[in-house]
Amino acid sequence: MPKRSPLSDVDVARALEGLPGWRHSDNRLKKTFRFSNFREAVSFIVRMSYEAEAADHHPELRNVYHTVDIALTTHDAGDRVTQMDVNLASAIERFSWL
Repeated sequence: MPKRSPLSDVDVARALEGLPGWRHSDNRLKKTFRFSNFREAVSFIVRMSYEAEAADHHPELRNVYHTVDIALTTHDAGDRVTQMDVNLASAIERFSWL
């Protein structure tokens, strides 16, 4: 399946089994990360930026103090979840220090 083809709800549910804390809502993969302070949260965002650039796939981010909310969707696929989103979520999980 091409990376930019929307995944079925069943495929998304299957992918979420390997992504602890992630959920599927509003055609996005979402997760909230909570850190001990602002500096940790921002360093997480900077580290994530390397994964996003390498994948040429950029998340929607929201940061308030020690909390980082991430939402992943593929605009080229009609704002639906694709394998690109699953791959980026997996990459984030591999380096997350929570």
